[in-house]
Amino acid sequence: MELHVHAPCLNAVRETTSAPPVKWRTYMRFRAIMSIPLISGLMLSACGGERSPGDGGYENVTASNGGTERYDGKTVSPIHRVVSEPVSTFAVDVDTGSYTNVRRMLMGGQPVPEEAVRTEEMINYFRYDYPLATDRTAPFSVTTDVTTTPWDRRTRLLRIGLRGYDVARSERPAANLVFMVDVSGSMDAPDKLPLVKQALSILADGLRAEDSISIITYSGSVATLVDGSHDAAAVKAALSGLEAGGGTAGGPALSMAYDLARAHRIPGGINRIVMATDGDFNLGLSDQAGLEAMVRQNREDGITLTTLGFGQGNYNDAMMEAVADLGNGNHAYIDNLMEARKVLDEELSSTLFTIAKDVKVQVEFNPAVVSEYRLIGYENRALREEDFVDDKVDAGEIGAGHQVTAIYEIVPAGQLGWLPARKYAANTATASAAAANPVEAATVRLRYKLPEETESRLLEAPVAAGRLGAATAPEGDAAFAIAVAAFGQKLRRDSRLADFGYADIARLAGHPANYWRQEFVAMTNLAARSDGETERGRAGLSASDPNGAGYALRP
Repeated sequence: MELHVHAPCLNAVRETTSAPPVKWRTYMRFRAIMSIPLISGLMLSACGGERSPGDGGYENVTASNGGTERYDGKTVSPIHRVVSEPVSTFAVDVDTGSYTNVRRMLMGGQPVPEEAVRTEEMINYFRYDYPLATDRTAPFSVTTDVTTTPWDRRTRLLRIGLRGYDVARSERPAANLVFMVDVSGSMDAPDKLPLVKQALSILADGLRAEDSISIITYSGSVATLVDGSHDAAAVKAALSGLEAGGGTAGGPALSMAYDLARAHRIPGGINRIVMATDGDFNLGLSDQAGLEAMVRQNREDGITLTTLGFGQGNYNDAMMEAVADLGNGNHAYIDNLMEARKVLDEELSSTLFTIAKDVKVQVEFNPAVVSEYRLIGYENRALREEDFVDDKVDAGEIGAGHQVTAIYEIVPAGQLGWLPARKYAANTATASAAAANPVEAATVRLRYKLPEETESRLLEAPVAAGRLGAATAPEGDAAFAIAVAAFGQKLRRDSRLADFGYADIARLAGHPANYWRQEFVAMTNLAARSDGETERGRAGLSASDPNGAGYALRP
């Protein structure tokens, strides 16, 4: 049974989760014709708990596979004992860049470095069957469900889902966008500047007459190509003439982009910079703190920052994600033209229009019902318990139509857990814990601010204890979300998955009709080959799929 805390909605909205069924071979043929591979991080409108980029060393962290791509990898989330750490707090994340970056690596036959995988971004790439919110004062619905765990019979999985209300494109506020395009020599590759030009042209096609577009280019110097135009054709013409060459002056370009955004500010509208780059640029500031100060100041002034990442080999994912977080933007990696259309056309409203800001999730577990837990993913979004009630702490933004999914693995009280027993009685569950309310297993709390407000609002959703005992194996939508979570953790070499392999993940995901989900199932086959698994037949992933799904990749 599911618990829904509804924020009733403004309009019925078309569900974009289910694209028309497309056979995998047909889809791959389309990609071969229409797409250019590329690695990108599109950072649009959701940021996590703020962290200093310097804390992760995003300028110097290289991939463990020996490449020069840079990632700010975090260790897998630890296990917590409820009696001593009953509360888990994190900022929401609607970024998707890690998923598309991993997809590019697998489809290119490259190893996937563990630090490049952010499991929450893998999960949140997909849409799920959460109910629509219907009231802008409570801008999202909250759903919880509990299932058994496919890789551990002792534990349960608690899934938390948020879904924001949607808006029609005609209802979106006017947008003032500044395209900040890297045309330095490092962008001279088919999967970089040519794809940037196509991607931004798609975005320009989706804008309206009342929207304003400016274009700044930067290499060895900074130039303004378009200054507050309302003509999409003129914008596309300017983009078509771009060529790559020269050094990189990212810092001065960002400063000028903020000046242009301020000059064309639309009161009550969307004021955003869209940075398109491979992330390999000289900041042009005296120090890293200067970049952070610039982004924070303009964020507080209502100008947000989206980054679109492109390319491979020297891609700086760590910097791209960190800057997006600081700028209240969300991160998406664009690796082909279909992805560009998905993000910048089909999902344009969620890209641009923020419906709730500083969104935080806090889960308090009842030690009488749950003994241990771990949060799958969100390692770089973790917040302190006290940050939840502190409205000065920056957290994640949710755009119109956005969804957020989080999954906890929990050990019911009385079950053998992951952690060893403690010797001293004072360090074990106390009598007061045992006497706690056994009716509830946990309480899910959310804090958020409406875009124009400075004080947060609170939602609470209790999770009944009986749902742990009544939990059944995951099916349908829940099963797919859990399969994606397992896939991310498998790529991260998470020891808690034991011998749960890619074949098991594929079987759990099933045979979806949606072609984005079909692509995921095929990716498990690629990961299995890369990892040396020999279970393809058991997974049902061979080219002659007995169930006729038709989306397996050929050997």
